[in-house]
Amino acid sequence: MTIIRQDDLIQSVADALQYISYYHPADFIKAVSAAYDREESKAAKDALAQILVNSRMCATGHRPLCQDTGIVTVFVRVGMQVQWQSELSVTDMINEGVRRAYLLPENILRASVLEDPDGARRNTKDNTPAVIHYEIVPGDKVDIYVAAKGGGSEAKSKFAMLNPSDSVVDWVLEMLPTMGAGWCPPGILGIGIGGTAEKAMLCAKEALLEHIDIQELQARGASNRSEELRLELFDKVNALGIGAQGLGGLTTVLDVKVKDYPSHAANKAVAIIPNCAATRHVHFTLDGSGVAELPVPDLNDWPEIALEADESVRRVDLNTISRSEIAQWKPGDTLLLSGKMLTGRDAAHKKMTDMLANGESLPVDLTDRFIYYVGPVDPIGDEAVGPAGPTTATRMDKFTRTILEQTGLMGMVGKAERGQLAIDAIRDNKSVYLIAVGGAAYLVSKAIVRAEVVAFPELGMEAIYEFEVKDMPVTVAVDSDGESVHRIGPAIWQAKIEQHALAIKE
Repeated sequence: MTIIRQDDLIQSVADALQYISYYHPADFIKAVSAAYDREESKAAKDALAQILVNSRMCATGHRPLCQDTGIVTVFVRVGMQVQWQSELSVTDMINEGVRRAYLLPENILRASVLEDPDGARRNTKDNTPAVIHYEIVPGDKVDIYVAAKGGGSEAKSKFAMLNPSDSVVDWVLEMLPTMGAGWCPPGILGIGIGGTAEKAMLCAKEALLEHIDIQELQARGASNRSEELRLELFDKVNALGIGAQGLGGLTTVLDVKVKDYPSHAANKAVAIIPNCAATRHVHFTLDGSGVAELPVPDLNDWPEIALEADESVRRVDLNTISRSEIAQWKPGDTLLLSGKMLTGRDAAHKKMTDMLANGESLPVDLTDRFIYYVGPVDPIGDEAVGPAGPTTATRMDKFTRTILEQTGLMGMVGKAERGQLAIDAIRDNKSVYLIAVGGAAYLVSKAIVRAEVVAFPELGMEAIYEFEVKDMPVTVAVDSDGESVHRIGPAIWQAKIEQHALAIKE
């Protein structure tokens, strides 16, 4: 009989969440480094470089890899010979660990969990509760897998109940282009097959915890149907040319994981859950000896990469920018932004559009300004702001035309593609949309030299800030004519990959 003490579980969960907030798994860094070395697309290679530099900065500075520090998922496998020494339930202990981690003053993590999700949507302010899955197994230990999943990648999850004769590969390849770049590729795809609807989703989520080993599998060959699917999907998904951040390139996925479960004869449940460039998970075991010890990574696992601006990079002064200047920008152009910009996410856009509909004046003047779709982490020490990477821009699409036409806003900065609704509004108003790299939040925050809340402070991290930035790296995603890099880039690279494959066959 093993006795697991209350504080050992609480502190182990807290330590694990802090650990994964700033340490990428070593296998992920190795895979991204390999993708960087072989990438031929300049835009995608620059994005991969930013992800790697950001990761090393976070590992040394112990600050979050991404401003979206995620919703916590915990898989708990409890040995049947374990006894708990606790006044709390296991669920309450885990949630206390989450609370302790997210409120740690030395590395505050962003609280993103809202209660009453279809009503008041009140922030719980400590990122509780976690989503917890239990399994009772033989033994006298407790195995725990802790993960933190960003909302952008979770939003791109897909599920279908296929007919038994339907092709899983065909369905996945049909779904991938519809997922866009909001899940911040390159990442990992978890595929769950079989069981019931909820079991397929659970299999997909669990699959994301597995070690990246696609190169080893390619070398030895498949030994079962799941491995055959992994190999086929890995090649075919990357052949789509979506690339890092959806900019077009050779690597869209670093690995594909498949986990299956027996199903009813009439069903074939299939789920996709992607993991983003801020892949965060760790495993530990409690055996009664105390708090789990987590290994400190070797910084030699991170490549030394220098980010350098070449002569093609445009330097932009946001304080003097004009519409004639942005009219010269083309999709894929790299810019370094300096000057003042505003911020705003979903809640702020909803409040602004409601105010405009009611004939009210906005608390900020958006005329000829740029707005950054971001919800930053709180600062610590002498930081102007904590990690402040972009959020998925498509969530603001339904507000875009109203904001552009009624406020005179000139440009927007976010991540991933825009939908046609927003692209049409950008074209009609001769505006522009830029992207920052999702998964490089700490790096981006170093370009922010001042931050001040200027409207809607009650919205917390969704308040409107004014940032002053210095050389903030972005890419033109939609130009003033409505042309999108997320349409051009993948199409170019899909064609190049097809041509290369044909050349090899010949």
